[in-house]
Amino acid sequence: MVAERIRAMTQTHWLALFGGLLAAWTTLAVISAPGIYEAICRTGAEAAGFPLVFAMWALMGAAMMLPTALPAFATYDDLPGTEARGFTALVLGFMAVWIGFALPAAALQVSLARAGVLAETGATPTFTAALFALAGLYQFSPMKSACLTRCRMPLTVFMSHWNHGPFRIGLRLGADCLGCCWALMALGLLGGTMSLGFMGLAMLMMALEKLPEIGDAITRPLGLGLIALAALTLLI
Repeated sequence: MVAERIRAMTQTHWLALFGGLLAAWTTLAVISAPGIYEAICRTGAEAAGFPLVFAMWALMGAAMMLPTALPAFATYDDLPGTEARGFTALVLGFMAVWIGFALPAAALQVSLARAGVLAETGATPTFTAALFALAGLYQFSPMKSACLTRCRMPLTVFMSHWNHGPFRIGLRLGADCLGCCWALMALGLLGGTMSLGFMGLAMLMMALEKLPEIGDAITRPLGLGLIALAALTLLI
C-alpha cells in the first residue's frame, strides 16, 4: 500500500504540487533572510502597501495550508474516475479560498500598521494578547469542531458534492479548512515578533489537527496554550 501511494505521488500532478510547495517555502525563506519579511510584517506594511502585503499573505496561504490538505488530495486521487485535470482544479479551488482570505488579512494588516498597532518592535501587548486569546478560544468553538470534522473526513465532502465538479469541491474543502484555521493563520498579524520557524510550527499544528487519529489530542491543548500565552503577554 505504501509503495503504491509513493508511485501515485510521483505522477506529474503530484510533482507539480510538491514543486509549487517547494517554490513557496523557498520564496519565504529568501524573503526572510535579508529581513524583508520582518519589515513587511512590522511598520513596513504601511510603506509596502496593500499589493505587496497581499502577495505575502497569498504566499503564506499556499506554503502553510496546502500541506494540511495533502490527505484530502490523496483521498480524491484514489477515487475511481478522477484524473490529473480534475486534481488540478481541486487544488485551485482550495487555494482560491485562501487567496480570498489574503485580501482582508492584508487590508487589516496595512490598517493596523497605519493605526500604530503594529509597531517596529512588533504588535502592542494588548493586541497580541487579544489575538492569542481569540485563537485560543476559537479552538473550543462549535464552528471549529464542525469544520474540523469535515476536514478529517474528506470522503464525505467528495460524496456529498461530487456532481458539483472538482473546482467547486475544492472551494468546499477550502471553506472547511478556512473554518478550521483562520484564527491560527491570523496570528501571522504578529509577524513582527514571529519568524519562518513559527510559520513552519503553525503549519505542522494545523496539519496534525486534521489527522483523525491524533487531532483531538492537539486541538484543545493548543487552545489552552494560546490562552495561557495571552495571559502571559499581559503579565510580562
